[in-house]
Amino acid sequence: MASKGTVKPSLNFNATSDAELLYKAMKGLGTNEDAILELLTARSNTQRQDIDKAYKTLFGKDLIKDLKGELGGKFETLVVALMTPPLAYDVTSLRNAIKGAGTDEKVLVEILASRTPQQVKEIIAAYRKEYDDNLEEDVAGDTSGHFKRLLVILLQANRQSGIQQDKITSDAEALFKAGEEKFGTDEQSFVTILGNRSAEHLREVFNVYMKISGYEMEESIKRETSGGLRDLLLAVVKCARSVPVYFAETLYYAMKGAGTDDNTLIRVMATRCEVDLMDVRKEFRRLFACSLHSMIKGDTGGDYRKALLLLCGGDDA
Repeated sequence: MASKGTVKPSLNFNATSDAELLYKAMKGLGTNEDAILELLTARSNTQRQDIDKAYKTLFGKDLIKDLKGELGGKFETLVVALMTPPLAYDVTSLRNAIKGAGTDEKVLVEILASRTPQQVKEIIAAYRKEYDDNLEEDVAGDTSGHFKRLLVILLQANRQSGIQQDKITSDAEALFKAGEEKFGTDEQSFVTILGNRSAEHLREVFNVYMKISGYEMEESIKRETSGGLRDLLLAVVKCARSVPVYFAETLYYAMKGAGTDDNTLIRVMATRCEVDLMDVRKEFRRLFACSLHSMIKGDTGGDYRKALLLLCGGDDA
């Protein structure tokens, strides 16, 4: 299957010469930021890990530490994200989201709603190995109510596979009864059904739900729920429909309006550039009548912008 990423492995890759090039870019007075960003955005994450090892072997120094010492601000944050293996990056992001001051619900929602059950299992195992802590317990201790319940269900990574024909109509009816048909909302039904069924099954349920209620699932969730639970339910529904559409919308709203949510912009660009950013770009263009490239260009600056545009990999104007 062809990769839907914008960043591909470099064909004539040599970790030693790349490590030497980065060393030269940081040695002496001034830093050659262009050399750094052009090289790192043109290598896959696996290749960057090889460069990291070669750098340590050649110079006895930690490449990420050196990069942090030479770079600054958002550009530094982006480069560190690119230098971190994807699984470790998810694990660190989740840890920071629950262990910092307050809870960064946005990070919990984005990662746990969009990753596959297998990826969630790997995250849980890596989290335990890295911190000697239980991710489910940490998340549960930092959240509450139905929001917590749905996160815990997603952390079980036990979604039923395939489409269960006998349950499509009953699931759609249960969701209708839990929301639109009653005064108040039975959030537990939303949590149980949306948290446990496969994406393919849920797409069928949404079609039947539309026929029964006259509403799209997302419309009902917006009316029937609020706060973190609403954000998480919407993310689960959107990811069941299309993960690239979910990330196209996430990127758009990270840049729209006053001020840019750089943490989200960096996280999504770094984690999707080798996965499905070509598809995200296509959906972005279809949904918002402008290209991802043009929005990044108008919303960021300096080396940070240059690096993001290279990761974006082209303009769909």
